[in-house]
Amino acid sequence: MKTATIGVIGGGQIGKMLALEAKRMAMEMVVLDPSPDCPAASVCGKQIVADFKDINAIRKLAQESDVVTYEIELGNAETLKQLEREGFKIFPSAENLRIIQDKYIQKNFLKSRRLPVPEFAEVSSREDLREKSSSFGYPSLLKQRRDTYDGRGTLSIKKSKELDVLLDSHKLNGNLADKNYMLERFVPFVKEVSVMIARNRSGKIVSFPVVENIHENHILAMTIAPARVSGAISRRAKQAAVNAVKALDGVGIFGVEMFVDRKGGVLINEIAPRPHNSGHYTIEACAHSQFEMHLRAVLDLPLVEPDLLSPAVLVNILGHDTIDGPYRLSNLNEILAISGVKLHLYGKRGVRSGRKLGHITILDPTVSGALKKAEKVRKFIKVVPA
Repeated sequence: MKTATIGVIGGGQIGKMLALEAKRMAMEMVVLDPSPDCPAASVCGKQIVADFKDINAIRKLAQESDVVTYEIELGNAETLKQLEREGFKIFPSAENLRIIQDKYIQKNFLKSRRLPVPEFAEVSSREDLREKSSSFGYPSLLKQRRDTYDGRGTLSIKKSKELDVLLDSHKLNGNLADKNYMLERFVPFVKEVSVMIARNRSGKIVSFPVVENIHENHILAMTIAPARVSGAISRRAKQAAVNAVKALDGVGIFGVEMFVDRKGGVLINEIAPRPHNSGHYTIEACAHSQFEMHLRAVLDLPLVEPDLLSPAVLVNILGHDTIDGPYRLSNLNEILAISGVKLHLYGKRGVRSGRKLGHITILDPTVSGALKKAEKVRKFIKVVPA
């Protein structure tokens, strides 16, 4: 039997879950990651140990794969564009990656396609930041444009005095003149939601349910499926997400994160050109997971509606800065004694504050029931030294 070989830039937990899904369908997977003990290394067929932007390593990955995709947005878009010109299959496209890698370019792209986004501006100097912060008002968000994920590189400025302290500190990564930052007006949202959208090469699009996300310190802590929003808001969010993926002419699965404002409108916050943390619940709760749908999409296999089989709540297991070295989970017996609980551990060796070490998906016939179980899980779960 001839099977497809999928090349993946990144070998983190998303790469691991993608590899597990590929194995189920007898596909091969090669990952490119600088860490030899990355989560995907334990399950993928082969790993190329190199930096995400290494030109030679990316070329080798493409040569060994039928299609190249990503589980992190840190790849070298220019190298991938050259490989596309040579006939290698890269999905989502290198142009999609280039647009999404830079938050300012991404927002500009969405705005140019008349898609709803918060007000934003490029920042080019200290004076420019002061002027635009004053215009936007407080609070506002200063975001690093490139090479960030999981909430890293986002600074909340709550008042003008905080801006003065920020400018006098060393928290900024690089000179503002390097155009590495953008400013965004804070949206007084009532909900944060997201939706996974899959589109194959033939243009077929399917949507997963709209889910509700709860962030702590800009990092996803919990996802509730389906989102506790009206049908009208859910339809609005899905349509905005579908329109964004169509505008990108995207192939693969895309995680579209949005704010719901006080009037019930939706604004697109960010797009991920890959499986997303807020879609991990689909492994147990949907007829088809986001990982299966991503593989189907990049290989141009049929896409079918990924119906929600059960309400679910996802709880992330996050590291904290009081542990340096090996770790374990305490109260594991109490957590696993709760019906409907599914534990996923990523196998990461070290701990740092905010690092995602695993997640727990809780299923229940009702959202309220799943939330009650999730609160128990959150009380029990503790990351402690091994």
